[in-house]
Amino acid sequence: MGWLFVLVMGVIIGLLGKWVAPGGKDNTPLWLTVVCGIAGVVLGYGLFGGTKGIDWIAFFISIVLAAVFVVIATSVTGRRTRV
Repeated sequence: MGWLFVLVMGVIIGLLGKWVAPGGKDNTPLWLTVVCGIAGVVLGYGLFGGTKGIDWIAFFISIVLAAVFVVIATSVTGRRTRV
């Protein structure tokens, strides 16, 4: 797995993870979403990848991991309302 692949797929899967994650409006910056996507790709393909060709299981696990990371990032950086 090359670094260029990780960066490109991290951007794509990070945006897919943000789209799949529950919640409509959030204040998570785009760069944090991309970092979550890169972390999802590294973990997804690092743990479940390793086959030649397209590895669909690792791809979908990467999307789920990116969505989980986006939800965590949203809960940590989300806007808090004061009463």
